[in-house]
Amino acid sequence: MTTAPEGTFGPRILALADHLAEYSDSAHGLTCLYLTLAHRTVAAELRRLMQAAGMEVTIDAAANVAGRWRSDAPGAKALIVGSHYDTVRDAGKYDGRLGILAALVAVEALRDEGRRLPFHLDVIAFSEEEGVRFSAPYIGSSAMAGRFDARLLARRDAAGFALADVIRESGLDPAAIPALARRRDDLLGYLEVHIEQGPVLLAEDLSVGIVTAIAGAVRRKVTIAGEAGHAGTVPLALRHDAGLAAAELILFVERRCQASPGMVGTVGQLGVPNGAMNVIPARCELSLDVRAGDSATLDAAMTDIDAEMARIAQARGVSFESEEVVCTPAVACAPWLQQRLAAAVEGAGVTPRYLMSGAGHDAVMFDGLTAVGMLFVRCGNGGVSHSPRETITAEDADIAARVLINTLLNIRPDHAHE
Repeated sequence: MTTAPEGTFGPRILALADHLAEYSDSAHGLTCLYLTLAHRTVAAELRRLMQAAGMEVTIDAAANVAGRWRSDAPGAKALIVGSHYDTVRDAGKYDGRLGILAALVAVEALRDEGRRLPFHLDVIAFSEEEGVRFSAPYIGSSAMAGRFDARLLARRDAAGFALADVIRESGLDPAAIPALARRRDDLLGYLEVHIEQGPVLLAEDLSVGIVTAIAGAVRRKVTIAGEAGHAGTVPLALRHDAGLAAAELILFVERRCQASPGMVGTVGQLGVPNGAMNVIPARCELSLDVRAGDSATLDAAMTDIDAEMARIAQARGVSFESEEVVCTPAVACAPWLQQRLAAAVEGAGVTPRYLMSGAGHDAVMFDGLTAVGMLFVRCGNGGVSHSPRETITAEDADIAARVLINTLLNIRPDHAHE
């Protein structure tokens, strides 16, 4: 257990988050996009903070800020504790950055208490998780996990700048990105501390929660083709109404997701192109986003949704076209890391609460490479995130840091074999 008095870590984490939020691409609110001036300045600040804590630090070819609290154990493996420092537009201060700062204060506590671990502790501030500037998420973590797609280097941002050129102009070498890939045999595991970005912990009055899985997701663009007709002269029984077909599908998605605990389904975009108030819709376009904590559950739901599309099409005399734009498998968190986190949560006086993450995180890039674990931290204002209203308390940040520190102190290299 850490010997630091209660309340030591929370105020420092919040103060550091405030400090990093001073660097923004916008004069109004926090925006920190990949390799902008604000982004490069935050990277330099994180390097300074990590060095001051006693870590060996580099900013690598993908702009990750990588700090190592070195172990003196012979043949030590590395445990990565990381999250991202980029933001969405008009962002909150804690999404991503909380995990970096919690890891930073953990190293400071280890330094102050004169502790070394039986593994290298690698604190990684990943450069680009949100994917806002180049429509490419996970740039930093995919590089470190050996999953970077080199074709992205030709992708251009809204101003026409190619990713490879932006990396070079920042003083980095895109050709060196493949060499960032970590080796499976060198890793003990991956841990991430993150705000929940939802209301569950807030509703249950819990400071932290243990993530069991990061949801898999299927996203589709669905187009329904029917037949236009006069709204006053075509009897209901003779219509081929694309709008009503869309309504049926949307309600089915809700019912189907309610039937599987933890599953969610969302139609976030819905339109009737060239529609008019007095015309039966001939075409309807909608988006579909379905997520579940395990891939088998997700696959079963999508099979049922496809079958429902076919049924609606036959019943209403319409046709469906469905284009898959995203399909990511669910990521299960390692039981042994969940157990260590739960013990530390209980030691902090909090009832262990297990929950799924419906959002993606840098952690997904390490699935299959090493064991993955995540700790969620309660956020206020109804659980809102990706917003200036995003907030956490100093008390919760303090508990999260303590849980992380005590988890680290209770991990042994042989735990990975459990």
